[in-house]
Amino acid sequence: MSGYVDPSREQFEAFKALPRDTPIHMLNLIKYRDVADYPAGHPNHGKGLSGQEAYREYGRAIAPILARVGAQRQWGGGKLECVVTGREGEWDDAFVMGYPNSAAFLEMVTDPEYRQHVAHRTAAVADSRLIRFGG
Repeated sequence: MSGYVDPSREQFEAFKALPRDTPIHMLNLIKYRDVADYPAGHPNHGKGLSGQEAYREYGRAIAPILARVGAQRQWGGGKLECVVTGREGEWDDAFVMGYPNSAAFLEMVTDPEYRQHVAHRTAAVADSRLIRFGG
């Protein structure tokens, strides 16, 4: 499966071109890898963690950064019960993050400490969508 994990340069430039001083919400749709794909040399390489376990590690690692930039989970999944519209099994997780503004999101993703923890997300995710909504 060839999925989306990171934005393209064009998508990121479009995000940055939008207003940076108003609250935003980011819808996250995640499909986990069966087994996390950590690069050789990473401490978790070869440990057999599931994608979901690796994503949980990502969440734990970035929690202080999220708090520092003022981001919080606004809505978070729960147990997926059934797909009403769409393909069954397309997503394993869905949640909405709120940010005080897009400048806070940009501060987070460019923070050197955050960048150290992205390996967990990259190892965990087979496919994803990250969709920005205003207010």
